[in-house]
Amino acid sequence: MARGARAVHAAQRQPPIELWSPGMKRSPASKRVQLEWLRRVEAEYRSAAITQHLTLWLIQIGASPDLIHDGLRIVKDELAHASLSHRTYVAAGGTGGPTLARESLALVRRDADPLENDVLRVCVDVYCLGETVAVRLFKELRERCSVPTARRALDRVLKDEVRHRDFGWALLGWLFETPHAEALRAIVEKELPASLRRIRRMYAPDELREEPLSPADAAWGLMPVARYAAQLEKTFERDYIPRFAKLGIDARAATRT
Repeated sequence: MARGARAVHAAQRQPPIELWSPGMKRSPASKRVQLEWLRRVEAEYRSAAITQHLTLWLIQIGASPDLIHDGLRIVKDELAHASLSHRTYVAAGGTGGPTLARESLALVRRDADPLENDVLRVCVDVYCLGETVAVRLFKELRERCSVPTARRALDRVLKDEVRHRDFGWALLGWLFETPHAEALRAIVEKELPASLRRIRRMYAPDELREEPLSPADAAWGLMPVARYAAQLEKTFERDYIPRFAKLGIDARAATRT
């Protein structure tokens, strides 16, 4: 059995965890909490697989050893996040494990393109955009989280996400210094508008519908969907636009395209 799988199965064998202080009314976590933490297990496994695949590509294009080592470390981080998320899911009353769609656990090559082009696309979409907004999202989730098991998971995830975000921007900077820089820069300028629209659809869709969130669910590390949209807007102004600008890319213009 793979090491990451052993970690998840080991979490199922953990003794019950004391989650409530004396005097507090004991009540099971809601189904919403259980489903959200199980979804996070699946997402962390997916992140581990994608980063492992990307790291192979970095080896194949002769990337900086520092970037390769950082990629391998991120894989270990994501597996640790999966284990912590599963432990929280079990503590919330969940049973069983994640359902992993295997087709989502690998990167797809555009065979007609140089490998560097696909490395660039993953770098921008998954790390420069995805991991950058994740830092703000997990910080917000952690803010109101008071259940110890969930809080420990979010503490670890938030700490690691900062490094994962920085990996993406370091990789993009490195790609822009290679002999492929001119072509890669042109790809970012052409495809960034669509990438930004895609991440907006994920976190701030036009048909956004708010569902009430109880204080008990917030204590388990959940937050209303409107807060996802608010954190994304902060990320646009405080992260995407200035970080791309340092690399000579006008992200503000991309948001208007």
